[in-house]
Amino acid sequence: MRGSQPCLDTMSLLRSERYSAALLLAAAILGLIAANSPFGAALLDAKDAHVGFPAIGLDLSIGHWISDGLLALFFFLVAIELKHELTAGELNSPSKALVPAIAALGGVLVPAGVYLLVAGGSGYAGGWPVPTATDIAFALGVLAVFGKNLPGGVRVFLLALAILDDLIAILIIAVFFTQEVSLPFLAGAAVAVAAFGWLGVRFARDARGLHGLRLAAMIVLAVLAWYLVYRSGVHATIAGVALGFVLARRPAGRTVHTLEPYSNGLVLPLFAFSAAAVAVPAVGIDELSAPFWGILLALPVGKLIGITLGGWLAASVSRRHGGSGLSLPNVITVAALGGIGFTVSLLMNELAFARSEEIVDEGTLAVLLGSGVSIVLSAVLLTVRSRHYARRATMKKIHRASR
Repeated sequence: MRGSQPCLDTMSLLRSERYSAALLLAAAILGLIAANSPFGAALLDAKDAHVGFPAIGLDLSIGHWISDGLLALFFFLVAIELKHELTAGELNSPSKALVPAIAALGGVLVPAGVYLLVAGGSGYAGGWPVPTATDIAFALGVLAVFGKNLPGGVRVFLLALAILDDLIAILIIAVFFTQEVSLPFLAGAAVAVAAFGWLGVRFARDARGLHGLRLAAMIVLAVLAWYLVYRSGVHATIAGVALGFVLARRPAGRTVHTLEPYSNGLVLPLFAFSAAAVAVPAVGIDELSAPFWGILLALPVGKLIGITLGGWLAASVSRRHGGSGLSLPNVITVAALGGIGFTVSLLMNELAFARSEEIVDEGTLAVLLGSGVSIVLSAVLLTVRSRHYARRATMKKIHRASR
C-alpha cells in the first residue's frame, strides 16, 4: 500500500486546477522555446512527419494525430461535464443558465466582431472563431491560484460561462470547419456512438460494474466512432463530444475520475507543446499580418467587453426579477479570465488558417500573447477582489467579537 501512495499523490495533483494550468503553460512555453532553438527545424520536421495507415484512409502528421486524435479525449471529458451541468448542475434550468448564457454569447460575438474589424478585409475573415474560445481548465486554474477568498458564486459563474463557451466552440467546429460530408461514414459513426451509449446504459444497470469484454467493446466502439467521424469529413474531435453526451451518468462519473489525470497530464500539455511549437517570424512588428493583430486584440479586449456587457445586463435583469447576480466588479474579473483562449483557440487557429502555414504561426503567437495578457490582467483583478473579500471577512469577525 505504501508503494501506491506516490502514484495516488501524482493523480491528485493532475486533477488539481492549479497544477494542470501550470503544466499547460509550461508545455506551451517549452514548445515555443524548442521550436526556436538550434534543433527547432528537426522538431518541426518531426511534427510534420506522417504516420498512419493509408490503406484505410488514415494518413496524418504527428501534429494532427495529437490535435485530431488525442484531443478527442479532452472533448470527450468536456462533453461529459457539459451534460452533467445541463441535467443536474448549474445549468439545469433556464433561470440558472440565463446569465452565463448571455455572458457567453457576448463573449463570442464581441471578440468575433473585433477580429473582423481588424482583419475582415485582409482575406482571412474566416479566422473570426479563433478569439471566441475560453480555456476552461486554464481559467479555473488561474482563479484557484489568485482568487482564494472570492465567493463560490464567482467560480460557479465562470464554470457555467466556460462550459457554454465550450458548447459554442463545439458547434463552431462542427459547422464552420466541416467541408464535404460523407453521409455513409457519418451514419456509421452514429451507429457506433449509439452502440457505445447502449453498452454504457447496460453498465449503469449492472451492479457488478464494467468488466472484461464489455469494457473492451466500448473502447473498440469509441475508436471506431472516431475513425468514422474522421473519414466523414467532420472534425474528428466531434466524435469525443458525441461519445461523452451518450455515456450514462454512472459510468460517466467514473470515467472522468479515471481519465482526467491523463487528459490534464498528457493530452493537453502535449497538444499545447505541439501547437505552440512554431518559429517566431523574422519580421518587424509592422509586417505582422492583420489576423495576428485581430486575435491579439480580440482575445483580451473583446472578451473583456463582451462578457462584461452580457453578464452585467443579464445579472441586472435577473436581480429585477428577484434573482441573484454577481456584482459588476466580479463580472469584470470573470470576463478577464474569459480572455484566456489557449487550448481551444489554438485548435481553432489551426483549423481556420490551415491553408497558410505562416498565418498559423502568427495566429499561434497571437493566441499565446493574447491569453498571456488576459492571465496577467485577471491575476491582478483576482488579487484585488480576493483582498477585498478578505478584508470584509476580517471586519465581520471584529464586529462579532465586539458585540
